[in-house]
Amino acid sequence: MTPYSELNTSRHVAASAAGQDSIPPVLDIDNLHIEFPIYRGAVRALNGVTIQVQPGEIVGIVGESGSGKSVTAMMSMRLIPQSNYVVRQGSIHKSGKNILEASEKQMRQIRGSDMAMIFQEPMTALNPTMRVGRQITDVIRKHTALSPKQARERAISLLRDMHIADPAQVFDAYPFELSGGMRQRIMIALAFSCDPSLLIADEPTTALDVTVQKQVLMLLRERAKKTGTAILLITHDMAVVSQFCERIYVIYAGSVVEQGAVADVIGRPNHPYTRGLLGALPENASAGAPLLAIAGQVPNLADLPEGCAFRNRCSLQAPACSQVPPLMSVAGSPGHAAACWMTVNEEHDA
Repeated sequence: MTPYSELNTSRHVAASAAGQDSIPPVLDIDNLHIEFPIYRGAVRALNGVTIQVQPGEIVGIVGESGSGKSVTAMMSMRLIPQSNYVVRQGSIHKSGKNILEASEKQMRQIRGSDMAMIFQEPMTALNPTMRVGRQITDVIRKHTALSPKQARERAISLLRDMHIADPAQVFDAYPFELSGGMRQRIMIALAFSCDPSLLIADEPTTALDVTVQKQVLMLLRERAKKTGTAILLITHDMAVVSQFCERIYVIYAGSVVEQGAVADVIGRPNHPYTRGLLGALPENASAGAPLLAIAGQVPNLADLPEGCAFRNRCSLQAPACSQVPPLMSVAGSPGHAAACWMTVNEEHDA
């Protein structure tokens, strides 16, 4: 067990003092293939997903329901029972260590301390039978050497940092006594209770109204910048990504189809699926015109089509699309790549 002050020093101060190239990514998912066995065959949930999150970085994963973004988040935390999935290929490294090889005991030490997660439904994520303060202090006491009094002080300080007007009163409250927006603030405080190096936020604003959504995202970013915590944001909302993230991965049918800096991907989208997501935003619609929609349905992950998984929904479909396209670099945009034969010049390096 490590004192809280030592956690803070070892994870963040040392990392910021070193150059980015001298330390590993806080999360490095490499060519990950995950299947869920079913009665006949398997659901191919992830098909070669490669994602990196650098220390202190805010990265978004965006896609439709069923695209694989939440599976990516849950696998990164090892929250899916091991009997339910098969790793066909790939690895997930957390600060240089492959967590797919870690024991459940080791994962319990990592979760809550070095990496934490905020779930999409604040109304059910907290234990309804325990007071808010107890839920926060339990995590602090588990992963640090703070005394009960120190843990309480830290918990109240965290609630105050969440701009909660009366943190001591909320500390003693039960979750059912609080609004959805207040509960999500508590979830953020809980996630940051041990200043993890990585926070995964899975649709953290889905159940909240627009005003509260903005407040929650601002709190997340404010706290992350203060502590040096990296954030991996899972969302279906391109507008949220554009306002909150620095880099983005667009995922479709279990594969990354476009990646790069947010300004590049949103300003110069290369994959037809990315263009479709952006075209469906209300702010991009012409006055009086119906909202655009991507034709068709997400393919059955237990029976994926040959070649590009998006081709049956794509207006640019061509014979070349019968082959799976690799991620290819986009000229003039370092780090920007898309997996499309028709929109990325063939002479670009993969």
